[in-house]
Amino acid sequence: MSLSDYLLSTLGVYGLPVLFAALLIGAVGIPLPGSLMLLAAGSFTEQGDMNLYAVLALSAAGSILGDNIGYALGRWGGHRLSVRISRFIGSERHLKAAEEWLIKREGAGIFLSRWLITPLAPFINITCGMTGYSWPRFLLYDVLGEALWVVLYVLLGRLFSDRVQEVGELLGDFVWMIVGLLFAVALGWKLLKYFRSSSIDEERDETRGTLVDEAR
Repeated sequence: MSLSDYLLSTLGVYGLPVLFAALLIGAVGIPLPGSLMLLAAGSFTEQGDMNLYAVLALSAAGSILGDNIGYALGRWGGHRLSVRISRFIGSERHLKAAEEWLIKREGAGIFLSRWLITPLAPFINITCGMTGYSWPRFLLYDVLGEALWVVLYVLLGRLFSDRVQEVGELLGDFVWMIVGLLFAVALGWKLLKYFRSSSIDEERDETRGTLVDEAR
């Protein structure tokens, strides 16, 4: 039995506590299928096995609490601990990419990583704390983004209650496509800047050489 199947089966048996715990742990950085669990919970609300408002409230609370634990680890754990955590949950490259993206996007980066580019969210949380990003602002964007994520996926689960697995796979592929596109754009931009700077340096060298020749 895969991890996703196990979590879905325990969700059906134990209900809301499992959903809350899984979303909290996933937000901290342990890879868990949070989006799929929200879809499944939405399906259970459609079937009458769970209360819609309880699902929405506990899901948002677990996700937001996990995000803030990640922020606290980055804020008070120091750079060394943050790097160790990044190695455990992914890689230092992801943490560095999250830091660069956060510097450029700030609040928009936090908000979008909650519901659209979810694989980056744990690294954004750690980076926000590590760089001393304002906690009230982090909390504001975090709450808005997580609320949108929870509502969106739970309602999709209600709407497609008989096709949860298929919808989860489709949305997962879409999210990773967005992440891959962002990395490709970032890499292309860096290469463009590199070639531009190389071209400028060559022009400067040629100009200096011409000036030297004229002086002689």
